[in-house]
Amino acid sequence: MDMNELLRGVDCACGRRHTCAIGAVYVEKNVAARLPGLCENFSSILVVADENTYGVSGAGVEKYVGSKIKDRVIFTGKAVLIPNEDAIETVYAHMDGIDLIVGIGSGVIQDLCKYVSHTKGVPYYIVATAPSMDGYASSGAAMITGGMKVTYSAKVPDAILSDPDVLKDAPMDMIQAGYGDIIGKYSALNDWKLGAAVNDEYLCPFIYDLTMDMVKKVLPMNEKLLARDAESVQLLMEALVFVGIAMSFAGSSRPASGSEHHLSHYFEITGIVDGTDYLPHGIDVVFSTAITSRIREKLVNAQWPDKQFRQSDDEYKSELGRTYKSVAQGCMDLQAKLGTYEQDRVSVYKAKEEELKAILAEVPTGEEIEKILLGIGLDIQDFFKFYGDEKIRDAVRYAKDLKDRYSVLWMYYDMFGVEEL
Repeated sequence: MDMNELLRGVDCACGRRHTCAIGAVYVEKNVAARLPGLCENFSSILVVADENTYGVSGAGVEKYVGSKIKDRVIFTGKAVLIPNEDAIETVYAHMDGIDLIVGIGSGVIQDLCKYVSHTKGVPYYIVATAPSMDGYASSGAAMITGGMKVTYSAKVPDAILSDPDVLKDAPMDMIQAGYGDIIGKYSALNDWKLGAAVNDEYLCPFIYDLTMDMVKKVLPMNEKLLARDAESVQLLMEALVFVGIAMSFAGSSRPASGSEHHLSHYFEITGIVDGTDYLPHGIDVVFSTAITSRIREKLVNAQWPDKQFRQSDDEYKSELGRTYKSVAQGCMDLQAKLGTYEQDRVSVYKAKEEELKAILAEVPTGEEIEKILLGIGLDIQDFFKFYGDEKIRDAVRYAKDLKDRYSVLWMYYDMFGVEEL
């Protein structure tokens, strides 16, 4: 399937016309040479990068459009850049007279440029430096505001450019993260099916299949990616962009983000709150995919209860305060607004038990996911050593409270509460 042809839109059998506003995607050598043509109608460019990403791709941008660059925001590469209010204000301070933002980087730089582009009404291009995540082509900007992980509906980039020779030399944990983000779609797509079955959510078979095709395409590449094979890295990048387009088609991140992302966001948010380290997003995602597969296995093999589990209000507030600390109230306010804890879903589970168990059984087992990960140099035991059993248990119990999306984490909690995995 040709990516740029797909960008023209699809009249789908689901009854909707799927569109994506990205102008062009180029994954090719010396891709910066595309910039003069792309920037022909712009005269005042702001470059946004960090020291590391500017170091690998900044020279190419400067070579081809340097005369049009009015200003640069280069964040330090020595610490993890958090896409929070401070980072937003830093970029805002350089926006006067800017008619195009060119971001150089991957996840955080991408989300930051996407957010500022949307709020300021200025187009942006992204020069990707790592095949590390699927958000390049999506319309969501994953930011941390008010201490919470919030995905804002923003805008897609007007162009995505990436050079395979740069991508293959990205830090290995970023290549592993991109692979992990794709494998995590097993979990996300399964949650989408559960949402459709339990809550009658919209689900498009075309978008579902497009995303699953990318999973099947990338799945056998783990060892080649570990060896930095250029062709495999290019295919990974293309798959990540395809998944981003799928999110734009769906109008949400539903095809690509579910319980595995909620767990990843839990580790990130609690890491920021506690001042402790957390793993790269995609690596957290794929390890969390193995955890959600274990949850699904337990649900498939268990006898489902007739009564829904709920903690007392005092216990719930105490537990969220313990694990989320300063952002606990935000989580409680979100769930109170949604009324999620007031809904009785067990009657739906029991009525659709056979259908739901069949859906849960569609994903690889936890052991199968763990074997896939070993092929790209990721050992699940390292995940348990890094976070510890208690933090992972807390994530399984309370990561669901960060988001407004139904997933297998809610099903597991509804049935088994805070039992051990």
